[in-house]
Amino acid sequence: MAAPFAWAQVSQTTTTTTTTEGTGTITEYTPGSEIVLKETAGPRHYHFGKKVVYVTRSGKELDEATVRERVKVGVPVRVHYAGEGDSMLVDRVILDQD
Repeated sequence: MAAPFAWAQVSQTTTTTTTTEGTGTITEYTPGSEIVLKETAGPRHYHFGKKVVYVTRSGKELDEATVRERVKVGVPVRVHYAGEGDSMLVDRVILDQD
């Protein structure tokens, strides 16, 4: 006796998110929205993700008052971001100072 078998075709979609860093000097900064860095290749626009953490080079997390005081045009920073399609969503801003 032969048992009937059903072969199902399974479709799977994979989304790849690349996480990396950008380094430069802040040329424009809109809290909660966007940061523009002057990088060696020219200006680069980054958008903020849902949650952004601001830290010093040594890893100390900054509170809101310190962020308002220290994150501004002319300050060198690194941004940690996840590339999703054409947008780069920042989740961490690292000040180049302690």
